[in-house]
Amino acid sequence: MSPAIDVRTVDRRDVPEDPDAFLDQLDRPTVFRVPGHDRSRCRVAAGSLHGNEPSGLRAIHRFLASGETPAVDAWLFIGGVESARAEPRYTHRMLPGRRDLNRCFRPPFGDRDGQIAGCVLDLLRGARPELVVDLHNNTGRNPAYAVAGGLDARLDLAALFCDRFVCSALTLGTFTEAFADLAPSATIECGRAGDPHADATAYAGLVRMMRLRELVRAEVRHDRMIILEHPVRVCLRPACTLAFGEQADAAAAVTLDLEIDRHNFETLAAGTRLGWVAPATPWPFEAIDPGGADVSHAWLEIAGGELRSRRAFVPFMMTTDAEAARGDCLFYAATRRT
Repeated sequence: MSPAIDVRTVDRRDVPEDPDAFLDQLDRPTVFRVPGHDRSRCRVAAGSLHGNEPSGLRAIHRFLASGETPAVDAWLFIGGVESARAEPRYTHRMLPGRRDLNRCFRPPFGDRDGQIAGCVLDLLRGARPELVVDLHNNTGRNPAYAVAGGLDARLDLAALFCDRFVCSALTLGTFTEAFADLAPSATIECGRAGDPHADATAYAGLVRMMRLRELVRAEVRHDRMIILEHPVRVCLRPACTLAFGEQADAAAAVTLDLEIDRHNFETLAAGTRLGWVAPATPWPFEAIDPGGADVSHAWLEIAGGELRSRRAFVPFMMTTDAEAARGDCLFYAATRRT
């Protein structure tokens, strides 16, 4: 196996009770193998690909520490080991100078993070998993929700974790996208980092997934799922300054409302104020649709210095963390399926 990752078969006696002590045992991104009752099949779960999103790591640690034998073989991947351990712990999405690991799961695989992704894919795709999830957190106030590319068995998989589902055709080079041709795969956003409810969501869903004999439609209630479709990723253009406040910040090109994340999964009416844009600022947003076109003007408008929604939409992943907003995106905008 490449030195980019470690692969371990689990002995419960080697798993410390404390998740931080468990993290300290890991030298690099690590895949754990847990033999199941049925050795002919396997399922995959990833966690903490971002170092500031610990619910996946904690769920995997707790499952390993329980000593439970899954229904089929479990392959459990913890990715952002170095970034999670960097002080202050669980505050770094990735280390300075490194790439976002959850954008590296497509070629080229030439740099360090690409090599990690490539090695993991060689191993886990080679195992031919029947289900794949990746456990994440948000920085803003969000309920738990899933993101996947189709309203099929991926919806059944998501329902093991949450009752909100985002059907997205966007491709970013994520872990779960790399398995879409092999098995139902979904990204699970478990809730805000550091929230015990998010940790509980991750663990409860992981246990359900690993105990299932089969994923069948009768085991979930689709009528309880809130489904969002056709999301676009709204980003700030490079070099555009950002602030959060109760009024426009004179030092920033864009000021977003101080509590903008209260709107996550809320249907915003056209004309809802989201913040302010400084006078004479060139159009500061972009929202790329699956076809590669910038559709930001169709979703947002600037009127009298205020940033407003041009049309009704449902936002998610809104945050009040300026670093997260600049480094990833401001939010996603979608429509609700009725």
